[in-house]
Amino acid sequence: MNHLSMEQILERIYQSEQFDEMRITRDQVHEMFREHLLFSYSPELGRQINKIHDCLIQRTIELAEHILEDEGFGKPPVPYAFILFGSGGRREQTLWSDQDNGLIYEASEHQTEEELDAYFSKLVDCILRGLDMLGYPPCEGNVISSNKQWRKPYSAYMEMLLDWFKEPEWENVRYLLILADMRCIYGSQDLVDKLKNGFLAYVEEHPAILNDLLSNTLHHKISLGLFGHLITERYGEDAGGFDIKYGAYIPIVNGVRLLAIQAGIQSSSTVDRIRELKEQGHIPETLADEWQEAFAIALKLRDLTRYQVENEMYTTRGKLGAEQLTKEIKQQLKDCLRTGIELQKYVKKSIVSHKDREKG
Repeated sequence: MNHLSMEQILERIYQSEQFDEMRITRDQVHEMFREHLLFSYSPELGRQINKIHDCLIQRTIELAEHILEDEGFGKPPVPYAFILFGSGGRREQTLWSDQDNGLIYEASEHQTEEELDAYFSKLVDCILRGLDMLGYPPCEGNVISSNKQWRKPYSAYMEMLLDWFKEPEWENVRYLLILADMRCIYGSQDLVDKLKNGFLAYVEEHPAILNDLLSNTLHHKISLGLFGHLITERYGEDAGGFDIKYGAYIPIVNGVRLLAIQAGIQSSSTVDRIRELKEQGHIPETLADEWQEAFAIALKLRDLTRYQVENEMYTTRGKLGAEQLTKEIKQQLKDCLRTGIELQKYVKKSIVSHKDREKG
């Protein structure tokens, strides 16, 4: 397996006719990439990992469609999009990411909404069964297409989106920011583009909503103490370790995402968002370079966190062990976190000044 090229790995996945065939490939690829990560990380390695995840998920959906057709339920009755949220939506998955997904479909003149939901409910059950067999645990927050909230026609998605905007309480804002990271992994890109356009158009017309999005965006604080020391885990099996996911990675992701929403940028990946913010003149080039560098460190260290296979599922707590915090790693982390703190300050200043300009 170590000698297979990316093309050969992808071909093996595309040629799979059973979910368990893909699980064997995923396990082998996982070990191969894990070995690479022990020695060196590169952005290209991260891109390859995400390309393989995409391929596994796309083939799972294709097989699910074939299974339903073989069982007599026919082909999809209307165009639909299977969408990823979270790190999948941002193309930032680790080797052990979970499932955050949804499904949007078009209305039909020939089938009722109940008939459409009956078909897509069966399709989703089959897709999620396949992803389960591949070792992807379901989202703990139930942001998953088996939850009817995340499986509905485009018109119902738009209605839900507007309801959240009009009542920006904490949970609704959380859902809005989840939706902001959506990406079409399979099916109708047009449906996803229309939903994204609707999201950004509302923000442009009602910029005051940015202030509601701000508090949620800054909820996770950078884990760097007042005197420049790392804030490590105090108790439990991770004592002495560092929460790279919520102490570094998520705060950077959240800050960049809000600036992208403010600027009307459609891209969902953090790297692309920073690049477009720079290219469109929303942030200085030097700042963009600093953010890209800090984010690259966060990605690299996140991919080095411990993982485990529990009940056949790949999982991680997103924390670096105390023994991994070498002098070199600590210095990289501190550089990353200092930039993260400045980024959060910049985001707050940008949103507040935007609000003041609107008042003026």
